[in-house]
Amino acid sequence: MSESGSIYWRRNLAVCMIGAFSTTLGLTIMLPFLPLFVEQLGVTGHDAIVQWSGIAFSGTFLSAGLIAPLWGRLGDRFGRKAMLIRASLGLSVVICLLGFATNIYTLIVLLLLVGLAGGYGSGATILIAVQAPDKRSGWALGMIASSVMAGNLVGPLLGGWLPPLIGIPRTFWSAGVIIFVAFLLTWLFVVEDKKSTSKTKQKTSGGFGSFQGKSAVVYMLITGMFLMVANVSIEPIITVFISSIEHDQSHITQTAGMVMSAAALGSVLSASWLGKLADHIGHVRVIILGMIAAGVLLIPQAYVTAGWQLIVLRFLMGIALGGLLPCTSVVIKKIVPVEIIGLVMGYSVSAKFIGQFLGPFLGGIIGGNLGIQYVFIITSILMFIGAGFNMYVASKAKQRVYDCQK
Repeated sequence: MSESGSIYWRRNLAVCMIGAFSTTLGLTIMLPFLPLFVEQLGVTGHDAIVQWSGIAFSGTFLSAGLIAPLWGRLGDRFGRKAMLIRASLGLSVVICLLGFATNIYTLIVLLLLVGLAGGYGSGATILIAVQAPDKRSGWALGMIASSVMAGNLVGPLLGGWLPPLIGIPRTFWSAGVIIFVAFLLTWLFVVEDKKSTSKTKQKTSGGFGSFQGKSAVVYMLITGMFLMVANVSIEPIITVFISSIEHDQSHITQTAGMVMSAAALGSVLSASWLGKLADHIGHVRVIILGMIAAGVLLIPQAYVTAGWQLIVLRFLMGIALGGLLPCTSVVIKKIVPVEIIGLVMGYSVSAKFIGQFLGPFLGGIIGGNLGIQYVFIITSILMFIGAGFNMYVASKAKQRVYDCQK
């Protein structure tokens, strides 16, 4: 990539921010009412609802993680704008179809299709990573990440308030319409630099093993997976947890939505600040400190006695984790040659999707068999393991990006 980047990168960034926000909102709007929807579809019993909610939601990320490398290759071949159009149009259709689900098996199949159809945020990340100027790429990737976080903030809030007002099916249909608007904006206004795309295609034949420093990239892929597990491990079962600690059962979905949005709000507020801090003391050091802080904050979440306590703790945890995923992207960007940045970023996307699959899947299994409190405890242990892993890697790695200073 040249220092100046693509001449279209600013306009593309603006559209991709809107698209990443809209598609993330559509994916997260179901979180507060998913257990209730599972129950409406005929699943009975507390433990069964918890497990099926985790399985249903994690299926989205399983299929997304499996298909992401294919979409990345097709993006290199046919253009990344085509992949953004495919993702936004496909998501708008499938999410609308969720409103017509009649049993748990139909729901699971449709959520698998959501994962197969999706990938807008990851596609936007790859497009902007390739097009943005070198000196602005970290900031630009941070803006995409902030848009995703904002979608994570607004989606659960709408998911908590809309179903009591318009019903669950109409909530799905409303989300589909929002994503369709993102499709129209992407189709009409995103412009891809064809010369840059063809140049990248000619030079990607070396693949993942064709550059030095790939071990550091693998470390960042694992870190991204751990961070996603921490972010989403409780989301499909949070409504059940809130119902077990709140006496007033009339506002369960609203409280669950605020709990989920609290973490996203903290992340939105801290992302740019943590990014600037990382520029001064090192991106890996910020990742280590953030994971330790998140591990500490997860422990008291297992013992809260009211919804507002969980809201406060999730907000603080969001602050701790806010800039960490962009930090992993910046580290990858520094290591990987521009000729294969799209390919490697595709692997990064797959790793995060694996984390998004494992988080709710394990959360549902652990919560249904051991108790929801153990989901927080085990996730905390995972954060400490991740921090220790990065400390070890940072002490051994020779790459410049692992230095403490910029």
